[in-house]
Amino acid sequence: MTIKEVSEKYHISQDTLRYYERIGMIPAVSRTAGGIRDYQEKDLNWVELAICMRSAGLPIEAMIEYVKLYQMGDSTFAARLQLLQEQRENLLEQRKQIDATLDRLNYKIARYQKAIETGKLTWEET
Repeated sequence: MTIKEVSEKYHISQDTLRYYERIGMIPAVSRTAGGIRDYQEKDLNWVELAICMRSAGLPIEAMIEYVKLYQMGDSTFAARLQLLQEQRENLLEQRKQIDATLDRLNYKIARYQKAIETGKLTWEET
């Protein structure tokens, strides 16, 4: 696939794809004899992983480190596992914070819905 096709498939700019490759967030993409990027299945898998991890808030530095470890080979299984576990813990903590915020918003929404029904805003549960 060309960079344009990948860009359209994943709704990500061509500049972002080049940037991800340049900084090492994804490994170097396969190239044609003329030097044009020619994304293969393995390249697309890395793009998908990068998009997924970025959308979850994974720091760019962590993704770069993961790619470096991957490129170093099977001897880095433990380090890759640790990196992924740390990121999972970070995401679980973020989820707790989001859940707490949702609980608070849901409470406020319920109070305003009740206020619309009764004409009176109260903050105590009834």
